[in-house]
Amino acid sequence: MKAFYGDLKLGILGGGQLGRMLIQQAINYNVTIKVLDPDREAPCRKLCDEFVVGSLNDYETVYNFGKKVDMLTIEIEKVNVDALEQLEKEGVLVYPQPRVIRLIQDKGLQKQFFKENNIPTAEFQVISSAAQLKESHIPFPYIQKLRRDGYDGRGVYKVIDESYLEKAFTEPSLIERWIDFEKEIGIIVARSENGEVKTFPLVEMEFNPQVNLVEFLISPSTLPFEIQQDAAQIAVKIAEDLKIVGLLAVEMFLDKHGKILVNELAPRPHNSGHQSIEGNVVSQFEQHLRAIFNQPLGDTACLNNAIMVNVLGEAGYEGPAVYEGIEKVLKCPGVYVHLYGKALTKPFRKMGHVTIIDADREKAIEKARFVQATLKVIS
Repeated sequence: MKAFYGDLKLGILGGGQLGRMLIQQAINYNVTIKVLDPDREAPCRKLCDEFVVGSLNDYETVYNFGKKVDMLTIEIEKVNVDALEQLEKEGVLVYPQPRVIRLIQDKGLQKQFFKENNIPTAEFQVISSAAQLKESHIPFPYIQKLRRDGYDGRGVYKVIDESYLEKAFTEPSLIERWIDFEKEIGIIVARSENGEVKTFPLVEMEFNPQVNLVEFLISPSTLPFEIQQDAAQIAVKIAEDLKIVGLLAVEMFLDKHGKILVNELAPRPHNSGHQSIEGNVVSQFEQHLRAIFNQPLGDTACLNNAIMVNVLGEAGYEGPAVYEGIEKVLKCPGVYVHLYGKALTKPFRKMGHVTIIDADREKAIEKARFVQATLKVIS
């Protein structure tokens, strides 16, 4: 592997904040970075060695981009997998592998994979028409999810009773039994080409119910050891069953009876791992690079209590971003601000995140609440 010697060309499909933070780590490894994104103002544009504007869904664009690098990785799943499969056949290393991306792009296939591999998940049914929806055997209330292209709360609809069917999705989707969960939890697992697997400690998440985005994340979890162990074993099993190379974020529910159910997967660095930059011995971004370069995986232990707060654009504001309250936030010890380089804000757009580190867990949570109440993105 040519990593660390300055002559490895790594291509990243997607130029958003995940790519930006991946580049920040890759710079330490002397890697030449090339990025493809449709937005010429994408967060990665000024950090990479070469920035290419083009569609991630167009076969020719992705294929031609991939022919000029040694290895390809992704920061978003919505990419042309046919092009990736062809590049893989022609000797370009593609991690995560195209077959894994294809599976995870389709929530129906994801669920079937869980069922076939005895991964605990909510009862579900795959639906291809509105008529099928009306004949479903899943009782109300349930969640309907588009099979493709839904993310960050888009493409998800709660069907409470028959009256909600009018506004349900008509495209291919799946419906899942509504889980009355105790907590949303997540684990990030990495697997290298030689089969080494490591998990990050379990984290607990709070979601913004308006837009279904992670708003608040606590690491490490204080749930009972047995639950943490079960979650880690499930994440390792999924990574090994998929034989993925790279990082895999596993989002889960803990129900009222202490049972863990897997919700969704993301085959890349994830919002639920941002706290690892300051909070763990190795960050999720470095671990992803180690995994795809087939290097020894890093120590994932927590260094301290870490709380991550997403910085979202305020409702009612659209235009050039203004960060109100940032000076007050930066006065707090143990507060680390990460802004994503997005010039324009709009309601609930991810504009950055803040990690709060403190040896006292309650103090860390208190500071995080202060950050949430004080730092506002307006225009």
